[in-house]
Amino acid sequence: MTRWCAAISSASLCMVVWATTPNTVTLEHEPAAIASLMSQAQAMESSTEDVDGPWLAATRYCEASRLGSTEAQYRLGMSFAFGRGVPESREMAASLFSLAASQGHAQAQNMLETVRITSTLLPACVLEAVAPEKGTGLNDFAASGAGIDRFLVNLPKSRRWVVDLVGPLARWNAVDPKLILSIIATESNFQIQAKSSKAAMGLMQLIPATAERFNVSNAYNATQNIKGGLAYMRWLLSYYRGDVRLALAAYNSGEGTVDRYKGIPPYKETRQYVQRVMALYGRATHPFDDRAGKVSPSLKQVHGKP
Repeated sequence: MTRWCAAISSASLCMVVWATTPNTVTLEHEPAAIASLMSQAQAMESSTEDVDGPWLAATRYCEASRLGSTEAQYRLGMSFAFGRGVPESREMAASLFSLAASQGHAQAQNMLETVRITSTLLPACVLEAVAPEKGTGLNDFAASGAGIDRFLVNLPKSRRWVVDLVGPLARWNAVDPKLILSIIATESNFQIQAKSSKAAMGLMQLIPATAERFNVSNAYNATQNIKGGLAYMRWLLSYYRGDVRLALAAYNSGEGTVDRYKGIPPYKETRQYVQRVMALYGRATHPFDDRAGKVSPSLKQVHGKP
């Protein structure tokens, strides 16, 4: 198991296929040809010298998938889910997870529920003996010299795995990854074990009540923490009809406080918090899902309109 997976925590689903070690028992029960392909793929994923390692691993997973390996289908799904070696594709990931889950792969079923869609779009390399398309290796956070982009350029390499994890999870939940990364930068500076004097925990500093509200059993598990913080921010964006400042104020002090003051409360901590996140994120509005939650009763007073 690599450092990334260990950081996320082996106690729950490891979200990153290239950070897991193939199950020895599983490989022992695989035909020799498949076991060989899976071992080759693991070595390629673990290589720190070959920049094409993730793509070469995906080619082996494609071949093993064609031979009927559910583990390879799951791992190839993870490669497409997180854009490792191949282009990021939620649809292809969902299709591969569905294929593996239908054959009893529990982790594939968990990921199918996480990607939040169903699909029948299988990669061509699973259907015929062709190489998968090679990914660019680029993410959405090119240096712009300002805000969260500039912050991420200077982020230590040991913490950049969080950026790669947040991107797909945020997009799958229709939340701008840069907003979530701006919150993480402000809340914990990308430290998964961060804990405040008020018992706020982990990357997105979830207090126990929020963790319980959004079904987070281990707030120091990066995946669970991000998913819980995402769910809360998605709800707040709906509740405040896309007003980022109000959503951030509520994330810091609770929606009850924001509603009571009919806007950002007059607390120094909350006002500084909103200013810090906004300095990184820079956008005052965000698309919201009408179905994600109810509407704040204070919006008419805050905006002067219904």
